[in-house]
Amino acid sequence: MESIPFWQAVSLCAIVIWVVASSLLNVTEKIRSLVQPWVTHHVVSGTRLVLQIQTFQQGFFDSLFSALSCVVSVPFYTAFLPLLFWSGHGKLARQMTLLMAFCDYLGNCIKDLISAPRPSSPPVRRVTATRDEKENAMEYGLPSSHTLNTVCLSGYLLSYVLNYMQIKDTTMELVGVALVCLLVGLIGVGRIYLGMHSVVDVIAGLAIGLVVLAVWLAVHEHVDNFIVSGQNVTSFWTTLSFLLLFAYPTPEFPTPSFEYHTAFNGVAYGIVTGIQQTYHQFHHEDVARIFTPQLPFPTFMGRILVGIPTILLVKFCSKALAKWILPIIANTLGVPIRSSSYVPALNGSTYGKRPGDNKQLSYFQKFFFFSSKDSFDVDTGIRFLQYAGLAWSVVDLVPSLFSQLHL
Repeated sequence: MESIPFWQAVSLCAIVIWVVASSLLNVTEKIRSLVQPWVTHHVVSGTRLVLQIQTFQQGFFDSLFSALSCVVSVPFYTAFLPLLFWSGHGKLARQMTLLMAFCDYLGNCIKDLISAPRPSSPPVRRVTATRDEKENAMEYGLPSSHTLNTVCLSGYLLSYVLNYMQIKDTTMELVGVALVCLLVGLIGVGRIYLGMHSVVDVIAGLAIGLVVLAVWLAVHEHVDNFIVSGQNVTSFWTTLSFLLLFAYPTPEFPTPSFEYHTAFNGVAYGIVTGIQQTYHQFHHEDVARIFTPQLPFPTFMGRILVGIPTILLVKFCSKALAKWILPIIANTLGVPIRSSSYVPALNGSTYGKRPGDNKQLSYFQKFFFFSSKDSFDVDTGIRFLQYAGLAWSVVDLVPSLFSQLHL
C-alpha cells in the first residue's frame, strides 16, 4: 500500500480543521459582518460612476461587451479546453483547466463569503444577453469572476506562449503584455457597462487575479509534475475534491455559485485522474501537435467530429448513472437527501427538512451528517460526477478512440 506523503496529509488535515473550526466559531458570519457593509457602501456609492459609463449606451457596445463576456466565461472555457487537449498541447490544457478550477472556486468562495450585492437595477441598466449571463446576475458581486479569470488565464497563456516559442525579444514581450492588459481592461469596463458589476468588484477581481497568477506561475511546474508522475495522485485528489465541497462557505442566501464550483471541481477531478492514468500513452511531451505533419488541420477537424459527440454522450450517461446510483447509496447509508431538479421524485422536503432552510447547509452539518432535521442535495453529487465523467472522456476515452481511428 502506498504511503501518504507528509505534505498531502498536512494539507488535507488543514482543510478538515478549517471546516470544523469555521463551523464552531462561526467564521463566515464574523468575516461577513466585517466586510459586507464596507463593500455594500462602495457598491452603492459607485452607482453614479456606473450610470455615467452607461451614458455611452450604444448597440455596438452592448454587442461587443456581451460577446467578450461570453468569450471569457466558464462555459466557453469548458468547451474550448477539450480542443486544446486534442490539439497536442496537453500541458497547457491541463494547467489552464486546473487554474480555471482554482479561480472559479476561490472567486465563488469570496462571493458567497461576503455576500455583497451587485449594482441595483434599476437605476442601473443590466444587459443579460445570454442564459449564462442571466444566471451570473443571480450571484453576488464581489469579486468580478470575469476579471479574475481573464487576468489569470490570459496571463498564464502569455507566459506559456513566450516560453514555448522561446521568445526573448523585449518588444514582442511588451506587445504581449499590452494585449493582455487591453483584454483585461475591456473585460473590466465591459462588466461595469453591462451593469453586472461595480468598480469595487472589478478592482477586487483584478487584485485577486494578479495574486493568484503570481502564485500559479511559481508553483505550476510542481503541480504538473505531481499530476503526471506523483505519488498517491488519484486518492489524494478524490479526498481533496470531497473536502472542498464542505469547505465552501454558506452564503447569506442561496446562489448558483456553488453549482458552478461543483461542476468545475468535477472537471478538474476527471482531468487529473484521466491524465494520471494515460499520460504516457496520450499526453506526453512528444505527442503530435496541430499544424505539424503529424497532426494536420483536417485530421484535427476529424478529432473534433469524433470527440465532441463522444464527450456529450458520456456526459449524458454519467448524469443518468449518477441519478440512479446516488439515491440508492444514500438510502443504504441512511443519509436524508433531496433533489432541487435532477430527481423529480426527491423534489421538496424530506426527512423533516424545514421550509426556508438554505440549500447549502452549515459546515458542521454537511461534514459530519449530524443533523436529522436537514437533508442533503443529491444534485451536488450528480453534477460532480456528470462533469467528472465528461472530463475523463476528454483525456482518456476520446484519445483512445483517436488511436483506434488513426486520428
